[in-house]
Amino acid sequence: MTAISPGAQRALLAANLICLASMAIWAAGLPAANLIIPHMPPIALTAGRATLAALVLLPVWWLWEGRNTVLRADWRTGAWVGFVTLGLASFFVIIALQFNDPVTVAIVTAVMPVAGILLECLADRRPFTRALALGLLLSVAGGLIAVSGTEGNLDFSIGVLAALASVLCYTWGSRETVKALPDLSPLGRSTVTVAGCAVVALIAALGDGLLRDNWPQWQAIGPAEFAGLAIFGIGSMAISQLLWIVSVGRIGIGAASMHMNAVPFYTMLIVFLLGGPWNWLQTLGAGIVVAGALIAQGLIGQRWTTTGAP
Repeated sequence: MTAISPGAQRALLAANLICLASMAIWAAGLPAANLIIPHMPPIALTAGRATLAALVLLPVWWLWEGRNTVLRADWRTGAWVGFVTLGLASFFVIIALQFNDPVTVAIVTAVMPVAGILLECLADRRPFTRALALGLLLSVAGGLIAVSGTEGNLDFSIGVLAALASVLCYTWGSRETVKALPDLSPLGRSTVTVAGCAVVALIAALGDGLLRDNWPQWQAIGPAEFAGLAIFGIGSMAISQLLWIVSVGRIGIGAASMHMNAVPFYTMLIVFLLGGPWNWLQTLGAGIVVAGALIAQGLIGQRWTTTGAP
């Protein structure tokens, strides 16, 4: 085994701390979103969230890397990738939060590493191993256990499907961001996709309002609701996405995705600190999801999952 120098150890530690911070900030956005969700339609909230994030990232990118870099960026590709990565993913998260509590949504999103492996199997022809099959089985079982720990029937199913759709969009988009925008820095990639998402979402929200009269309840939005929107947009999208892209560039998508497994615990802890109950059944479900994701990545149980494998 090759020894890691102290400098490399510090760099890896810093990269993992950046990723941990990204996930913790993203998790904080889930309960914060509940403050604004009742007062804004999903498309309008997606647009507002992305617009706030873009208004933060664009000036920073312009000042940091200069006017020419910003203007030469592939904005068309950024808009498309951002629409899927952040627009659709954010829209489905909002739908999921309408029918589920934040902890359950976080538990479902913890299957992202498994979704990433499945994407690699389909797109990059990665072999489908016993470890992957067992990991997928455990992840589904853990999600079902987590679901049974909350109230609701049909609504809950809709929320779970929406959360899974969000995971798939974000997983594909994260991979595509790196592939489609290879010449940009992490700050540039984050800004282009966030700003592109904002433009598309604003057009969609305007159309939704004009065609269906589906506008935000402006009179009901006060300081507390706006604070929730700010955390959900500036924190959980702008800052979290930037830190995520930085960490992926340093430690790779596989190692970075592992940190997504801790999101349910961050969210549960935040909700608990805000006065919410501690749900042991959801804790069990989260633990099983985490175990499944780790097995699928070959990080635990490698000896008995590879026995007799092709």
